[in-house]
Amino acid sequence: MKIFDVAVIGSGPSGAMAAYHLAKNGISTVILEKEVLPRYKTCGGGLVHRGKALIPFDIAKAIESEFEEVDMYIDKTNIQLSTKREVPIISMVMRDTFDHLIIENAVAQGAVLLQHHKVLDLELNDTITIQTTEGAINAKFIIAADGALGPTAKLAGWDETRTLVPALEYEVEVEEAVFERLSERVRFDIDGIPMGYAWCFPKKKHLSIGVVSFDLSKKNLNLKTHYTNYLKTLGIEKVITEDKHGFVIPVAPRTDTFAQKNVFLTGDAAGLADPIVAEGLSNALVSGIFAAEALIESKLEPQLAAALYNEKLQKNLIPEVSTGVRLAKLFYGKPVMRNMLIKQFGQIFAEAMTDVFMGKRTYPTDIKGTLKRKFKKVFF
Repeated sequence: MKIFDVAVIGSGPSGAMAAYHLAKNGISTVILEKEVLPRYKTCGGGLVHRGKALIPFDIAKAIESEFEEVDMYIDKTNIQLSTKREVPIISMVMRDTFDHLIIENAVAQGAVLLQHHKVLDLELNDTITIQTTEGAINAKFIIAADGALGPTAKLAGWDETRTLVPALEYEVEVEEAVFERLSERVRFDIDGIPMGYAWCFPKKKHLSIGVVSFDLSKKNLNLKTHYTNYLKTLGIEKVITEDKHGFVIPVAPRTDTFAQKNVFLTGDAAGLADPIVAEGLSNALVSGIFAAEALIESKLEPQLAAALYNEKLQKNLIPEVSTGVRLAKLFYGKPVMRNMLIKQFGQIFAEAMTDVFMGKRTYPTDIKGTLKRKFKKVFF
């Protein structure tokens, strides 16, 4: 009976990156994917610089377009902010090509890819048995990288403690002149949907347009209506084709642990997306790398591996995500206060957010102190 050291469930960025580093370090790794690659994955596809910098191989063929400038608008105001860097702030990818490219590199390092293997159940013993639609797979450890709605965390005994917010995305083909006009910049429209934002991400030949709301009090929020209104904001009168995708994004991490019973949660399964902009790719990559490093550094000793993984997350990622959760509540839930501050310090804010995207800074930990100082400058 073949027993892998690690079974990675899911072929998204966190799982694929973990598999790459594990295989490169001689740890026998199998990747279980329920579909056949390349497969479409719902995602805006905005890979910020800090995430791109984590990838140790060339991904040029997966990049649809790149942008050194980003625009931010605030709905129903005259506020418009733009930032620019000498290298791309955001690189646009289609997740089918992007994810497959990382998997190909993991396989080149020795990882085994098993496609069309949907996970049905887990038997969590000293050796874990993973029951799939194609039979049983045995491994010493699992890295659960199966996304926001994947079954692995629940099967492994986790309760749901993440915060999930709804999003709606369309891959949109428009007339050539409209595409040329909108393809020059990345655009975020704050309040394009209540307590959220709308986005327009230009790809190679089409636009990714969507809306996400952080308002959990409205159970029947009509995302489609806000998307339709946003098309008008963008000046899109005619849509040639559009492909609709609804999904949820975890914007607050799990509150108990990220590793138990030799199962490690990464990416959206752990709830690690950026709480302010709901960007999940960079933190997914980070968590996949941390999970792999913990297993490598512990030499596959279970208790040490779990402790190392939780330590890496708590030291390097969770403080920023937790701060982001608090900032997001203020940013989207207090629009009057936010707009007053942005009118006074808007460019400073935009530059700071861009520096977060670039990996040059994190969110401030002393939120109350920072806001008090800013308000004093506004009023006095």
